[in-house]
Amino acid sequence: MYIDQLFNLNGKVAAVIGAGGHLCSEMARSFARAGCKVVIIDLRIEKAQKVEKEINEEGFNHTISLALDVAQKEQHYQVLDTIVNHFGSLDIMVNGAGINGSTPYLDITEEEWNAIMDSQIKGTFLGCQVYGEYMLKKGKGNIINISSASAGPPLSKAFTYSAAKAAIKNLTQNLGREWGTKGVRVNAIRPGFFPTEWNLKNFIDEDRKKAILGHTAMQRFGTPDELTGAILWLASDASGFVTGAEIAVDGGYSCMTI
Repeated sequence: MYIDQLFNLNGKVAAVIGAGGHLCSEMARSFARAGCKVVIIDLRIEKAQKVEKEINEEGFNHTISLALDVAQKEQHYQVLDTIVNHFGSLDIMVNGAGINGSTPYLDITEEEWNAIMDSQIKGTFLGCQVYGEYMLKKGKGNIINISSASAGPPLSKAFTYSAAKAAIKNLTQNLGREWGTKGVRVNAIRPGFFPTEWNLKNFIDEDRKKAILGHTAMQRFGTPDELTGAILWLASDASGFVTGAEIAVDGGYSCMTI
């Protein structure tokens, strides 16, 4: 069928960093359902293994789980070697790791700033560098980074996170330009509000919820499965002329003013 050929990912090797988390775990599942061999990567191996078990229980068994501290370049090389040795290739990489913080600006410590920046922009920088180098040598590959509605204009109460996401957006655009003729596409998705339990506890009280939904055209939060269409499209040849792009999946948040 035409649609199957257009979006065909069968047999591709897709790796998802941060795949133990709220959004990236669903991305890993979506790749498995689309016929990919899936590498589930997280700082905490037990979280990755839990997602792998859930994917296997759906009947998709071409999976491995790996631990990774995204701020350690040597660990990225170790992960790449393991992927290539196990599956023979790497076609798609999602750089999805990252933490947040809600500390008031004047109270943010250097330690907190560095921890968030390491998990977000440094991790994405190293991921693009290590896996991008491999893909450039191969002459083909696909990198998807995770931007945010806070990448600009910045989101209140998320100072370090917003700065990091703005940097990720800029890095994505730079690499899209740099590698445009070399067979490697680099894009980002820009999720709106897909709150986790942590978000609801630390960021979103009733007043903030009202403000968010009042600024979202669909007037609701997103669910993780609503990101997967954009992810699978970006990963497939259907988006073959798309690079350096930031794709908003935000229920209309970015188009609202008053």
